[in-house]
Amino acid sequence: MPVNLRIAGYSCAAAIGLACALPSHVMASSHMDAPLITFDDPANTTDVYAFVSEDKETDVEYLTLALSVYPFEEPGIGPNNYRFDDRVRYDLNISLDDDIPRARKTMTYRFEFNTQFQNRDTILQSYLGVLDPAGPGVFPDNQNLRQSYKVWMIDRRRNPVSVEIGNGIVPPNNQGLVTPFYNQGDDGDMPAKGGVASNGDLDPYTQATITSLDLGHRAFAGQRDDGFFADIQSIFDLDFSFGTNTGTPSKPFDSQGGFNVHTIVLDIPMSFLGEAEIAGVYANTDRRITGNRYDQVGRQGNPLFAEALVAVRLKDQYNQSGPVRDARDFAQFAQDPELSRLLGATPIIPGLIESIFIPDLIKVDLTTGPAKLAGESGFNRLGVFGGDVLQSQVQDPFDNGGFIPGGWPNGRRFGDDVVDIAGIALGLAGAGPDFSGVELDRVSANDITYNQTFPYAATPLNGRNHGHH
Repeated sequence: MPVNLRIAGYSCAAAIGLACALPSHVMASSHMDAPLITFDDPANTTDVYAFVSEDKETDVEYLTLALSVYPFEEPGIGPNNYRFDDRVRYDLNISLDDDIPRARKTMTYRFEFNTQFQNRDTILQSYLGVLDPAGPGVFPDNQNLRQSYKVWMIDRRRNPVSVEIGNGIVPPNNQGLVTPFYNQGDDGDMPAKGGVASNGDLDPYTQATITSLDLGHRAFAGQRDDGFFADIQSIFDLDFSFGTNTGTPSKPFDSQGGFNVHTIVLDIPMSFLGEAEIAGVYANTDRRITGNRYDQVGRQGNPLFAEALVAVRLKDQYNQSGPVRDARDFAQFAQDPELSRLLGATPIIPGLIESIFIPDLIKVDLTTGPAKLAGESGFNRLGVFGGDVLQSQVQDPFDNGGFIPGGWPNGRRFGDDVVDIAGIALGLAGAGPDFSGVELDRVSANDITYNQTFPYAATPLNGRNHGHH
């Protein structure tokens, strides 16, 4: 096997062993992880996801990647014209097998956007009336703000030259009355539709903007619900009882509840990855400075690292660098997490945190078959700590038949409670061995259900009918 997973990432050692023995942030992404990026919303990476999926209609397996940007999009704003930035390149990077320990990029998928207004002689920036879906790859007639994108692939296994593999369009944001088909009963006064299990049940705006790319890839880019759930506010309010000790009547609440983000989702056919056994994934955003010069301004791999582990003096450096130097520059923060010390806890396994975060790639075992998705039988928000496991075909580090985590830190799925998983790993939930009932921040679900079909991220919330906390 090209990469020894006992070292490269699923060496959640006893963490995995404990839950796998079961019969069959402490915070994640606060979205405000480093000083400079808080001034650049369209380039601010909020969350990265990576997991093995399967199209239930075609039985084709994919490595699914997702990147969300633009934190805290208020659905009720007017005009609702949150969007990707034409001056930003959005990169999804993959390291395969031997490239993982060195954090060398094997492949990069780059999304570049272009924005046009159909009518500039009006105050109505986003919509000129009710948007009736016009069919696959076609903008509704009354959509004034229109974004399209190109997808480029840099495959360093073959030829490290950018090749365009396709293009797509961005669906409208969910305004309310003028975007009724996002919402329950196709009624613009109703809340957004919940998650569905088949592509044919997706709202028509989403269906029309799922794009087939070359070489069997497919993509989606547009506004989605913020799929991260946690009480981040309490953590940075230094209230680690999450309102229990203070009796705060508004607690618990989901700090990201009621907000949208902009999300890119990419399906890569497993067959395109050849015989690769392990993938390491991270994303970066590069802002155009002048001409063809771009500077990296954002980076994210695993949830939690920059926000909760890296010291303030190096947070901007983290965002402006790649993971190739993580072992030199950032390993100290994973070896001795300040958060554990502040709370008098000890990571449940020596070296566990470093094995997850250094280098800061989300590591995915590609041999397990599809991950269980939120809402499906067997899915557990705590992943391995809730008995949610997958069986690897290439590793058996605990002599248990090859069972490893079903979610983060083996990949990351929509619905993984990364706050509680991280808190358990940091020792904030005690020594176990039973972690199945852990609710450290008292938030255990997203405010809207996810889709069990591509693009998996939940429907964007309705500007006319949504709530916060």
